Amino acid sequence: MTELSSYLNTTADAYDAVAVLYADLVRDSLASLPLDRSILATFADLVTTTGGGPVAELGCGPGYLTAHLRDSGLDVFGIDLAPVMIDLAREAYPDLRFEVGSMDALDLADGALNGVVSWYSLIHTPPQDVPPYFAEFRRVLAPGGHLLLGFFESEGEPVTAFDHKVTTAYRWPLDDLAALAREAGFVEIGRMLREPQEGERFRRGHLLMRRAADA
Repeated sequence: MTELSSYLNTTADAYDAVAVLYADLVRDSLASLPLDRSILATFADLVTTTGGGPVAELGCGPGYLTAHLRDSGLDVFGIDLAPVMIDLAREAYPDLRFEVGSMDALDLADGALNGVVSWYSLIHTPPQDVPPYFAEFRRVLAPGGHLLLGFFESEGEPVTAFDHKVTTAYRWPLDDLAALAREAGFVEIGRMLREPQEGERFRRGHLLMRRAADA
């Protein structure tokens, strides 16, 4: 077993262990997050105005955000490492497609997607392993396709590990994560940083990127 596969198994097992509780906690979470909804709406509008086409939510968990993107008019499906999470998503949203899979090795053809959403799903990835994920996102996106990232922001500190309630996670400087995406072949369109709401510990960062055309 490689170090990377060990980390992935640990993450999947940790989420499966709390899947039902987690699904209950996040199901209606977007209702109180207008800024988050706004950047999701912007992403949906960009995908739609550039021809639509399939969108994948990578690290979809119990599927609530996949359903939100569907309700925004997108042709979307979800992928997650944790089998119990996928079972819950299929039960809650039987009209949507959900698959078990890893973001670092997607069973998708090159250029198959017009959009990728990674909404707090890179947060458990050790910093040195993040670049391969960006490379995989770029591979499955068509030129001009859009990428939306949501993550915990480090508030002026370097990349910082913290005690996430499920398993170890990392907070990123917004500029540093944007730089890694640029190195992988993405062009930044916009960013949004918001302060923590009541009950949240950290600032939230969001990056909206576009896959650059091949040289």
